[in-house]
Amino acid sequence: QVQLVESGGGSVHPGGSLRLSCAASGVPWSNYAMGWFHQAPGKEREYVAIISWSGSSTWYSDSVKGRGTISRDRTKSTVSLQVNRLKPEDAGVYYCAADESVAGLLGPWQEVDYWGQGIQVFVSS
Repeated sequence: QVQLVESGGGSVHPGGSLRLSCAASGVPWSNYAMGWFHQAPGKEREYVAIISWSGSSTWYSDSVKGRGTISRDRTKSTVSLQVNRLKPEDAGVYYCAADESVAGLLGPWQEVDYWGQGIQVFVSS
């Protein structure tokens, strides 16, 4: 059974840091590009960070560029996202995602191969 399980959400103060983790199982995840998506209330789901299957290449949305770092541990089938200097607009649900290609993660989110269940992040003082 394919599973992506996120952890690490919760409530964070503005200016603070957030670290999310995603544990993958059920397929050879080392062959998949993986990413994190963010869905703010009332808005479309959008990618924030993507990492290639090898971990050698990363992509960041403008919303987290300079503040976010995505990484993966291929031996443990995990992918993490660290976001610093959090802003109120960073609040929402974060989803871990996986696709056979980076192009798949950069395309329409509805066509991404696999999703986690999502994890809520609140940013408030």
